[in-house]
Formats: sequence, C-alpha cells, structure tokens
Amino acid sequence: MIPPKIMITGASGFVGEAIVFRLLLDKKHTPVAAARGPTRLQGLCPVMAFDLTDGEALPALSDVEVVIHAAARVHVMNETATDALEEFRKVNVEGTLRLAQHAAASGVKRFIFISSIKVNGERTEAGVPFHADDKPAPLEPYAVSKYEAEEALKLLGKRTGMEIVIIRPPLVYGPGVKANFLRLLRSLDRGIPLPLGAIDNQRSLVAIGNLVDLIVVCINHPAAAANTFLVSDGEDLSTTQLLRRMASALGRKAYLLPVSPWLLNLAAATVGKRTVIRRLCESLQVDITKNRELLGWTPPINVDSALRQTVDQYLEKQTK
Repeated sequence: MIPPKIMITGASGFVGEAIVFRLLLDKKHTPVAAARGPTRLQGLCPVMAFDLTDGEALPALSDVEVVIHAAARVHVMNETATDALEEFRKVNVEGTLRLAQHAAASGVKRFIFISSIKVNGERTEAGVPFHADDKPAPLEPYAVSKYEAEEALKLLGKRTGMEIVIIRPPLVYGPGVKANFLRLLRSLDRGIPLPLGAIDNQRSLVAIGNLVDLIVVCINHPAAAANTFLVSDGEDLSTTQLLRRMASALGRKAYLLPVSPWLLNLAAATVGKRTVIRRLCESLQVDITKNRELLGWTPPINVDSALRQTVDQYLEKQTK
C-alpha cells in the first residue's frame, strides 16, 4: 500500500524542512516538498518549485491528501515597503487563499495552516495565558495578515468541505534555529555578559520537535478538523531562566547582570531596540489544555532535552 501524499509548503524553511524529515522518518506518509528556493531535500523526496507570490503557478495536487502550509512572508526587521500590511496580505492572505482554493478543487481532504501566536496578541499578564478560542487581537501587520488568512480559510472550509486545521506556535527553537535565539546562544557560548539577570516574566516557547509532533497528529486525527490549536513545550520560563538553562546545555556559566526591565526599556528606546527588549521582558504564555483533551497530545520533548539538541547542533557547526 502506497503511503498517502502530504504536501509541505515552505519546505526549505526551518519548520517546513523539519516536517518533511519527520514524515520521511515515520514512513507513514509520502512527503512532497514545495519550496521557493534550493533545498537539502532534493533526492530524499519529491520536490516541486512553489512561490506563494506567483498567481499563475500552482502545484499539482490531484493525489495529495493533506497540505501543510508553512510558507509565509514572515517578520521583516527592516521593512522598506510603504504599506507593510499590503505586502503581507499579498503573500499570507491572497497567496494562501489561492493555494487553498486550488487544494479544495483538487480534492485535498485537509489543509493545515501554520499561523502564529501573534494572532492572539503580543503579550499576556503573567499567569493569564492565551487560549486557542480567545478572541484574536493581532496588532502588527504580520499578525493581522495571519488572522485574515485564518478567517478566509475557515470560510473556504465551510463552503467546500475541505477540513481546515490552524496551529499557532509561539517562538520556535531547535537545531538550526536562527535570529535572536541564535544570537543569545552565541553570546552565552562566548561568555559575554548580558543585562538580563532580573527578568521575572513568563514565556511559552516550542521546540521544533514538539511543534512537528503536533502537526503530524493533526494530519489524521478526526477531532483536529475545523479547530485551532496553540502549542508549546508545556513549561513556561522567564528570560533569565531560559538563558541559564541554555548556558547549562552549553556547559558554560551564564554571566547575567541584574539590570531592571525599566532601565533596559529606557536604554533600548535610545538605540531603537525597544521591540527586541519588550519581547525579552514581557510575558507571553499559552494554554495547551485543549490539545490534551481533544487530541490526547502532550509535548513529547522536555525543555532541557530540546535545548541540548539545539546546542549539540550549534557546537557541531562551530567545529566545521
């Protein structure tokens, strides 16, 4: 019996590639990688060129049962567009809906959309986490575009019968992580003192292995259809705690200076880094009770194991 085909968009990205590797390992599905650029997956599974911004080129989906849509226009740190929201909409709303309409017309049974916790909002009060069915409150253009895509997909699902599943992850980390997480990791590895020793917030993160595990469960689980899920490691940490755990995984001492968040924000405002410091100092927690109750899912990887995996890959790369 030939395993059912699952198409993964954004397959050259951090999340998309991890999904493909997991499906290859499980051997229960045949992954089809859809990527805009070069990918390491060439020769491991079928690979097709796909660009969300190209309205004319749509992938062949006649024998695909599930689409996992991980491709997106993500955060742009130095935005140059005069209308950032419109640029996000072109890819994340219009491109997503065009793909989903094509999927429905091609007989795809389920469409799994990788959204963002930013649809819920930018921050929570400590101890008051977001829930999957809370009223959305997106603020930034990226988050607004993700929310609009979710709403468009829900309407399409009701009209066509294609099952829509929405997953909103917070910050995703793991082997190969980049951006701010990697910068913090490098700083700890080099013994650079960081003014982050007095941050008493609470943040939910998700290891790439835990995110992918939930996505795989949502491929077939009947209760996943027409539902939205938040995802995390199931253990919330302050920024200070996270840095200490990262340093422990590195086998290093964390040199964390106890600077008050108020002073950090003041200093950040003077150098245009307020957004970065805000994310390090504020709380953002998610509740994943729904996943356990509806899907029987709990995170299979704990935080320390996930950090060790991340560090092992980072150190291996340093020796090459």
